[in-house]
Amino acid sequence: MTQDVIALTPAMPDAHTMLAGLYAGGPDLRVGSSGGGAVVHLHTHDGQWVATVEVPLLLQVEGEVRRLLGTGAGAEAPVWWTEVRATAAVSEAGRLAGSMAGRLTSLLGGSTWPAEAAHTDVVVLPSNEDGASDPYPLGVDVLTRRAAVVLQDRPVIAATTWLTDLLQTSISTGRELQIVTPFTSRLTLPTRTLLTNVPARWVVHDTEGGYYDGLSGAVLHWHEGRFAPATTPEGHTPIADAFQADPSTTGEQQLHLSIRTTHPATDGLLLGGALEAAWQTLTGAPPAGWATAEPVNLPWSPRQLTELARTRAQKGAPTWLIAVGSTDRPAMATCRIVHTPAGIEEHITLASGHTTGQPPLLDALPELAETLASRHNLASMLAHLRPARADLTTPPHHEPPPVPLSFTLGPDAIRAMGRTHAEAMHQPRPTRLGPAARPALYYALGDGTDPTAWRHLQRLNQHLTGERT
Repeated sequence: MTQDVIALTPAMPDAHTMLAGLYAGGPDLRVGSSGGGAVVHLHTHDGQWVATVEVPLLLQVEGEVRRLLGTGAGAEAPVWWTEVRATAAVSEAGRLAGSMAGRLTSLLGGSTWPAEAAHTDVVVLPSNEDGASDPYPLGVDVLTRRAAVVLQDRPVIAATTWLTDLLQTSISTGRELQIVTPFTSRLTLPTRTLLTNVPARWVVHDTEGGYYDGLSGAVLHWHEGRFAPATTPEGHTPIADAFQADPSTTGEQQLHLSIRTTHPATDGLLLGGALEAAWQTLTGAPPAGWATAEPVNLPWSPRQLTELARTRAQKGAPTWLIAVGSTDRPAMATCRIVHTPAGIEEHITLASGHTTGQPPLLDALPELAETLASRHNLASMLAHLRPARADLTTPPHHEPPPVPLSFTLGPDAIRAMGRTHAEAMHQPRPTRLGPAARPALYYALGDGTDPTAWRHLQRLNQHLTGERT
């Protein structure tokens, strides 16, 4: 299993400090780099990959350390996050990672995660007996023709730069990325979003020694070079008992918004306004920070994210980013920005977490829809509610499905399909929002508790996308 150790220091590790960490394995290790120098990797003299050290990251967003590592991490923003990842294929590599992180904190102060991993001893690594170099990409524990398998033993599996890069590499080679974790691990919202949109699987190792899919509950077994659903003689795939365990989230809910905006591609365009307006409505404050991977390290800045999106668009590439909120009002979002013939599109998934003491503001949804339609070029917005953890993580057990609340159609979409057609819906009957000349249409689907709202949404979708006279 890949072993991760993180050094959390109040000062940035400079070149001399990093060198002291790299010498934890003695002078015989070879040093290389990738990602334009963003990742340093260590190899034995015979080519075996041992560990990688990612470029130190300054976390300026309060709560990120606690969100990803738990309350016992012992550090808070601003703090420098230096992640060391060691392979389990080489004995003592895990201790090497602990020594590298421990040397950083001994020189700069701070703490390590896990705390018990830190030390400053020189770690002598055994040589590769067969003399063969490691054929796997950095961080992959098992590589087959059909899958790249990584083993992660962390409380929260985040969409780190390493994980997102590995995901892209796996896709480009036609492999499925499979993340194997213990049953105590959970996924962040960005990680779940990534895994549900690409060929990937969350493999959970249960207490009985078996494996199951952490999102569907399907029992898995190793078959033809990958974890695949097991089948009974009757051809059915059983659901793991561990997946069907009763959740401990009584009264907790998540409000999800799927927002799509389309902006004219002008020089003065400033992105992020729709996300900020929705965040303000749901939590009473703007986002706290943003980044292109977890942990989220930058203070919220629509100007900076717009500059990034513009730079990437000039190279023909989309932009994917993550936003987080304050610690007292859990909220998180992913946003994909892409240049299309229609303009600059933002595809936003925003979730806010709620307890019985902080219920979701469902009555504010029509007002939010009107704001987005009149000020932020809303194309569409779908809102739904689900019983789930208020901290917005996904556990490896069953959670009830979401229930639709409302759907909003923006002015340009209405004009494209015809206003008469868009309004000719009787159940649910739309409500006009905004200026009479360019209204948005708000379709109320339910209160978030009645599953028949799915039928209303299906009927609405069939009406809006069907042939028009």
